Amino acid sequence: MKKTRREFLIKSGCGAGALCLSGIMGEHLFATLEETQPFKFQFAKTEDFPAKEAMYYKKLDAKKVECELCPQECKVADLERGTCGVRENHGGTYYTLVHSRPCSIHVDPIEKKPLFHYLPGTQALSIATAGCNIECKFCQNWEISQFRPEQIKSVYLPPERLAQLAKNNYCPTISYTYTEPVVFYEYVYDTAVEAKKLQVGNVIISNGYIKEKPLVELLKHLSGVKIDFKAFTEKFYVEACRGHLQPVLDTLITLQKSGIWFELVVLIIPTLNDTEKEYRDMTKWIYKNLGGDVPVHFTRFHPMYKLLNLPSTPVTTLETSRKIAQEEGLNYVYIGNVPGHEGEHTYCPKCQKIVIKRIGFQILEMNLKNGKCKFCEQVIPGVWQ
Repeated sequence: MKKTRREFLIKSGCGAGALCLSGIMGEHLFATLEETQPFKFQFAKTEDFPAKEAMYYKKLDAKKVECELCPQECKVADLERGTCGVRENHGGTYYTLVHSRPCSIHVDPIEKKPLFHYLPGTQALSIATAGCNIECKFCQNWEISQFRPEQIKSVYLPPERLAQLAKNNYCPTISYTYTEPVVFYEYVYDTAVEAKKLQVGNVIISNGYIKEKPLVELLKHLSGVKIDFKAFTEKFYVEACRGHLQPVLDTLITLQKSGIWFELVVLIIPTLNDTEKEYRDMTKWIYKNLGGDVPVHFTRFHPMYKLLNLPSTPVTTLETSRKIAQEEGLNYVYIGNVPGHEGEHTYCPKCQKIVIKRIGFQILEMNLKNGKCKFCEQVIPGVWQ
């Protein structure tokens, strides 16, 4: 039977270096978009879809540029790219090559991000492009984060259509995730502006490796943030992530000052960031600088990417980190990647009863009323509507 071009492309797979578009981009997503406007589903190629000028950079002599988006501060010669591999200098003008070129789209529970105090039980339209501005040896999405856009199949999906896609699929939020939203900053920014017009929220799932000025400007259009807080030592950031700790600490303080809702995830990796001293130092810093109400998720590591030689994190290790964080005054401390554990639930810090009961990404009980514990009326911070 003869297939249309759209049907053929949707059912086509990707190369070994990318996530499968036929699985990541469900056909029903595009069908709902076509109910309201014509939509041409195409694989995006650099030559087909022109690059867009980057927002944060300065021009140097000899056609060089200096990127001012993230702490890498790449100085890029003509026809070269920055560390992220998705920004290229053409004659002294810096361009992003991934605007409107997502390689992954999926509808996820918001709990998968994980965001536990943000519209629990709702769905997020999750999107990513190629690229990242650091390289974590334990990255679970390395097949797209550590590849250049021309190495990965993507589709053309401009901001206004992406926003409409979320609206049509009854997703109250667009989540910029899987890879690093900082490197597709312009796409995030433009989409967030369009989404707000449709009353669709926007959250970034980020490593926090961004400079203050672009972060503050982007926060005006976001409704939530989740930061992967890799560790609390410079050694870890340098050796395991090819980054630095201080810029992430600066980002967290900027988030706290802004008033936006944010949560932290710490992936606990055996032998690398799993000492009781580090847990205590980290949570003391969090309490002092961010307050006791910021949710912190201690998450279980499984062998991945370049760390296949390490074992999965023992559950007892996660329990120890949670206990120490609670001792240091944090009210909302979770254990992740251990479905069915009591550390998945949200407890009222006043009466200690369960206000949100979970198993995996599923909500079993909601004991919140107008953002308060229904048992004792303690205010539970978060974005609840």
